[in-house]
Amino acid sequence: MTKAVYQALWTQSAQQDLRKIIEYINADSEIKARRVYLAIKEKADNLRQMPLQGRIVPELRYYNVLTYRELISPPWRIIYKTEGKKVWVFAVIDGRRNVEDLLIDRLI
Repeated sequence: MTKAVYQALWTQSAQQDLRKIIEYINADSEIKARRVYLAIKEKADNLRQMPLQGRIVPELRYYNVLTYRELISPPWRIIYKTEGKKVWVFAVIDGRRNVEDLLIDRLI
């Protein structure tokens, strides 16, 4: 039995999030920036096989928004949503920050 393969797609805002993160880290360490980039991309790529593996985003659950999930690649939070056979990555954010307002503005 083969597993269903979903298509993992990145929104433009999620791509910008990742680009800003990598540029910021790269200013200090190119090697660390590459490691972070690969770790985040690998986590998101794993969604192709198991799209429901992440938890429902707690800040959105409070507002009864249950369609968005997240994976953690410490300290980064990868926010995504599954639609049919597609997984949309909507944001990559620093989990050390208060992100409730950002999530509400961007996703609701």
